[in-house]
Amino acid sequence: MQRHLIVLDLDGTLLTDKKVISHKTKNILLQAKSEGHEVMIATGRPYRSSEMYYKELGLHTPIVNFNGAFVHHPRNSSWNTIHKPIELHVVKEVVEAVQSYSIKNMLAEVLDDVYLHHHDEQMISAFALGNPHITTGDLRTFLKTDPTSLLIHAEEGSVDLVRNHLRDVHAEVIDHRRWGAPWDIIEVVRHGLNKAVGLAHVSEYLDIPKERIIAFGDEDNDLEMIDYAGIGVAMGNAIAPLQNIANEVTLTNNEDGIAEFLMDRLKLKKL
Repeated sequence: MQRHLIVLDLDGTLLTDKKVISHKTKNILLQAKSEGHEVMIATGRPYRSSEMYYKELGLHTPIVNFNGAFVHHPRNSSWNTIHKPIELHVVKEVVEAVQSYSIKNMLAEVLDDVYLHHHDEQMISAFALGNPHITTGDLRTFLKTDPTSLLIHAEEGSVDLVRNHLRDVHAEVIDHRRWGAPWDIIEVVRHGLNKAVGLAHVSEYLDIPKERIIAFGDEDNDLEMIDYAGIGVAMGNAIAPLQNIANEVTLTNNEDGIAEFLMDRLKLKKL
């Protein structure tokens, strides 16, 4: 069997709804590694909240974080790290503009530093994984560095209005996506970035062609990656647009969809 690159989104894909890797899926991935295949993670999460899964699988590959805005190799400091943040003045313009909409909060991340526009215990709890340094206060004042990403927590009825504004005014400098339930969050990154961009760098480094990339995902931030991979696989719980463009659809994240697909495609045995 030729060497493949297996690319894993985290939430809703590799992880069950309990945010763990199932025993079966973990064993199949470890078996794939033992047979010479490469396994990597591509996620919207920062590294600090994906590191535990990277280590649990014993990975030795680069990782794509922040949907492609940050790509690095945790075990090789000489690897050419990619970090493409949003220009600070653009973020401040966005923060200023969205004040006229029904916004609950905004949060900017500079890699592992978190800046929260308004104090919010629920958001602090949600983003505290990995013990980031958290600063609270008006982003227009306290944010001094180009951020890796910006999250806008909007009232449900304002999400489309905010996204329309971002599309109409800032389309040339930023890209944005909506998170799935339960958060009504708009994620903003630098224009032209997505998981596929990061994946292309890693696959070139590993010398594995597109046709031997198997990528798994479930949400709209996986669209480009699933389309880019030679074998793009949507989870059974994936959104309809992703299932529509995927080469194949597997079982859900709670039904070991990754393991079942890899067992069949790579001729791996049940353990």
